[in-house]
Amino acid sequence: MKKFGRWLFALGIVAVPLIAGALVLEVGNPASNPEALKNHAVLVARITACHSPGETTVAATAEGMVNGTRKSIPLKVIALSTAGTFALAREWPEQGTWAIKLVATNPEYKDYAASVLVPIRSDAVQLSAAKHYFHAASEAEVSLALN
Repeated sequence: MKKFGRWLFALGIVAVPLIAGALVLEVGNPASNPEALKNHAVLVARITACHSPGETTVAATAEGMVNGTRKSIPLKVIALSTAGTFALAREWPEQGTWAIKLVATNPEYKDYAASVLVPIRSDAVQLSAAKHYFHAASEAEVSLALN
């Protein structure tokens, strides 16, 4: 049992530097957030940044294909009262195939961004199919999310 405790302690010492200093972007269901529901949110985003969290910005777009034409619609990112938490409301048309692209950036993390692509199918946000990236999602990655 003592060996297991030492092993667990050593693992913790090694793991902490691996996650320290991270910029993380998560998405979730707005159902448990009354403030998000009041803003008619279709999803909630939360950022975590170890360095200068207040400097982190989140940009969102609705990326879609409508009648064979590629569309990109900037979305309003609504800051909620809980620090680092944001809501997104639906601002794209019903026609076409859509995905929400979120990108978090922070000047302390040069050449790095966290992003998430969330497909929309049958007029519903598919959180279980969200793809997380450690860079701004590329056009090719957006195209995959739309197919």
